[in-house]
Amino acid sequence: MKQRLLFLLRTYVLTVLLFLLAKVVFMLCNGAGHDVSASDYVDVLRHGLSLDLSTALYFLAVPLLVSLVSVWVKVTRWVLIVYFAVIAFAFALAFVADTSLYPFWGFKLDASCLQYLSQPEGITQSVSVGYLLLRFLLVVALSAFFFLLLSGKTILSASLRNKFLATLAHVLLLPLMVIGIRGGLSESTTNIGQVYYSQNQFLNHAAVNPVFSFLYSLSHQLGDLSQYDFMDDAECKRLTANIYTTESVLTDTLLNTTRPNIVIILLESAGEQFADAMPRLQLLKQEGINFSRCYANSWRTDRGTLCTLSGYPSFPSVSVMKMPEKSRLLPSIARTLKGQGYSTTYLYGGDINFTNMRSYLIATGWERLISMDDYSRSEQSSAQWGVRDDITFNTLYKEIASYESYKTYEPHNFSAGPPFLFGYSTLSSHEPWDVPVHKKSDEVQNAFAYVDDCLCDFVERLKQTPAWQDLLIVITADHGINNGHIDQTTPLQKNHIPMLWIGGAVREPRTVDVLCNQSDMAATLLGQLHLPHDDFAFSRDVLSQTYAYPTAVHNYYNAQWLIDSTGHALYDFDAQRFIVSETTDAARLLSISKAILQLTTQSLKAE
Repeated sequence: MKQRLLFLLRTYVLTVLLFLLAKVVFMLCNGAGHDVSASDYVDVLRHGLSLDLSTALYFLAVPLLVSLVSVWVKVTRWVLIVYFAVIAFAFALAFVADTSLYPFWGFKLDASCLQYLSQPEGITQSVSVGYLLLRFLLVVALSAFFFLLLSGKTILSASLRNKFLATLAHVLLLPLMVIGIRGGLSESTTNIGQVYYSQNQFLNHAAVNPVFSFLYSLSHQLGDLSQYDFMDDAECKRLTANIYTTESVLTDTLLNTTRPNIVIILLESAGEQFADAMPRLQLLKQEGINFSRCYANSWRTDRGTLCTLSGYPSFPSVSVMKMPEKSRLLPSIARTLKGQGYSTTYLYGGDINFTNMRSYLIATGWERLISMDDYSRSEQSSAQWGVRDDITFNTLYKEIASYESYKTYEPHNFSAGPPFLFGYSTLSSHEPWDVPVHKKSDEVQNAFAYVDDCLCDFVERLKQTPAWQDLLIVITADHGINNGHIDQTTPLQKNHIPMLWIGGAVREPRTVDVLCNQSDMAATLLGQLHLPHDDFAFSRDVLSQTYAYPTAVHNYYNAQWLIDSTGHALYDFDAQRFIVSETTDAARLLSISKAILQLTTQSLKAE
């Protein structure tokens, strides 16, 4: 019996040590720019230990059961060999993925990564083959090392003097393991937030066990949206009563026609943090309508695209675009304008099947799609993600010019042909930042400088055509990104995105300094076109008298940020604490943020 208990103890201790080692490596690889001292390594290990101890017990369960069964029945050692091989690979994959993804995502490994594994080309387009090969080799090497370590002594003695005593010892261990996994006997169970201890969010993330983080998020997907039921429905409705209004009572007219030709351009990752790299876009703001306080709803292209085109909110842990049974039912600008006689076309130079984009676009009213498959082989390989932006901007220009050329042009007269709606997503301002110019030494800044030129050259060319007179171009971004000192802990900077309306359809240049989300563009645009938008339940016409309580919301995995006139706050629902709180009334802002999340997730469950 002693041998069995030592075997279980050895397995448990080694598992905990592997978790601790992974934390050290995580900090060494990702600590640059995060103000990390030697003492922080000790603090991270110390504060994260409770979660490591609980997580290690999950993986001790099988060895314990095998040991218990083998007291009475002979069990081949290959059962444990196979188990340790699987666990070794899982640990290696989790540690490498967590350490590698953190610089891109800014939070710990979670189940959201699974949503992108069905289309791995999105990964290979973001990083080099060498980058992936190195990590593959690391996973293989670490798997072998972990396996040799864990499976070193897996022989369980068959000679037991007292089988009943051995059985009793194992049975007594079971409730102790359950208590340890649960984190004690109190009402609060083991959770990610228990290891948070610092105002430096990187240290909190470093303390989190990546395996637990993944398993926890896996168990809190769409099927568990009830985790966001914070209050009774009456209180939720009371708190959100003035936030979402669907009526347009216009006090301002921005356009000189209610039926312009429309182009909606989503600039990849082009948050306002890159304004210095995009000086020509800043000059364009003086020519059109600049919504100076617009914020992205989410942090990924699939989410931001849907928020913009459907005026629908984002969610912490799910991508609605990847849920065809729900995304096809959403309202959309394309569907509404198609009902008004508009022709609708969407252009994207990448794989339009990625993240279920094709299904979403077709289902929501986009009649014609132009994608990477419509270009030559050389054009398709002009960038890692597909056709680079100067080529696709030229396509968009030709489409607009040719659309107008077949009819005798008369401003505001569409009797010779229907008005059009073009949607367009750029792709070059994305890792690996492979653009054909070298204007700046920093590769990220250089990519945005390139996109700035592509966009503004496109606009200048259109100005020389008759199409300009009735054209409205809406320019915004799908989301912001972590770059330099800007990350999730600086939401004002990271989530701030441009929204600019330019073109001959614009009555006069002006700045709209009303706080809003990218999801509000849909209702605001339709309001200017004097079209109803009651089906856009979460999109607000920010120029309407009914927009009485300006707010902006942004969320990522189990955290939500809210800003209003009193300030802003970012709350982590795992940690159950504020990451950022710069407001005169944090408690009120948190209550409203919870009510918004409850209201929107109820809508998602009901769709």
